[in-house]
Amino acid sequence: MNRDKPWETPEQDWRRAIDTVRAGRPLRPDSWPGDAQCAFALSFDCDHETFELGTGRAAIGRLAWGEFGRRTGVPRILSTLARHDVRASFFIPAVSALVAPDALTPVTAAGHEIGVHGWIHENTSKLPRAVERELMLRARDTLRDLTGAEPVGHRAANWDLSAHTVDLVAELGFAYDSSLMADDSCYELLSHGTPTGVVEIPVDWIRDDAVYLLFNREPPTRPWTPPEAVFDIFRREFDAAFDEGSVCQLVFHPFVIGYRSRIWILERLIEHAKSRGSVWFPTHAELARWVWDTSAIA
Repeated sequence: MNRDKPWETPEQDWRRAIDTVRAGRPLRPDSWPGDAQCAFALSFDCDHETFELGTGRAAIGRLAWGEFGRRTGVPRILSTLARHDVRASFFIPAVSALVAPDALTPVTAAGHEIGVHGWIHENTSKLPRAVERELMLRARDTLRDLTGAEPVGHRAANWDLSAHTVDLVAELGFAYDSSLMADDSCYELLSHGTPTGVVEIPVDWIRDDAVYLLFNREPPTRPWTPPEAVFDIFRREFDAAFDEGSVCQLVFHPFVIGYRSRIWILERLIEHAKSRGSVWFPTHAELARWVWDTSAIA
C-alpha cells in the first residue's frame, strides 16, 4: 500500500491487502443446544497490569488500576456469574497470569474457559512473524502449565492483528479466534482465500465496555456514556440476536466493569436474557465447537 498516496496504490496491491484475511463461510447453526432461542457468549479480558506493561511503561498508579481488576473486579464478576449459573470465557495475557497464578484457580474451578490474550498485551501488528509465533506459543504454554488445560481460543490484544496472526492461529492448532469484526455471527476465517479451519467469534467495539467506560490518559479518553446507556446498548444487541435466533457476544474488562456502580450491568443483562426465554450461555470454546460441528458445509 502507498501510505502517502493511497489512491495511487495499484489494484493488485490493495486487493492483496484485502484478501490477506477475509470472512469465509458463515457458521450459523439451525439450532442451539437445549432448543435455546439464541447463544449469549460473555467474555472478560483480564489485562490487569499488562494494560500498562504492554505499552512498555510501568506507572505505579496505572499498575494499581490493573491490580484492581484482578483483586476486586474478577471476584465480583465470578460472584455474579455464579449466582446465575452462567459460564464465560476469560482471555488472559500470560504475564497477567504469572503475576498471581493462584487467581486463576477460582476462574477454572467455576468451569470458565481461559484463552490466550498475548504474552504481555503486546501490539501484535508490530511484530515480525517469528517473534509473534514465539510469543503466542509461550503464552499458550504458560496458561496450559498454570491451569492444566490447553487453551483453544486466541484473542489479539487490542484486536491488533498482523498479516501473520491468522496463519499462526491455524498453524498452532487453535480452534477459534475472537479478534475480528466482519460479522456479528460466527464464520470460518480465510487466509489469502484459503479456508483455515479456524472459527471466528467476532467482536466489535460497540459490544465492548471499555469503549464507553474507560478512563485513560494516553490516548486521552474519559468515560462519556452513563452506565444506564451502556446497558441499553448491550440489551438491544442481545434482543436483536434473540429475535434472529443468532449469537450475542460481549466483551468486558474487570478493571472497567468491576466497579460497584457498574457491575449491575452484567447482572441485569443476564436477568434480561433469561426473561426473554431459553438462552444458551456457552464459553467461547463451546460456541466454536457447536457452530463448527453443526453448520453445513456449502
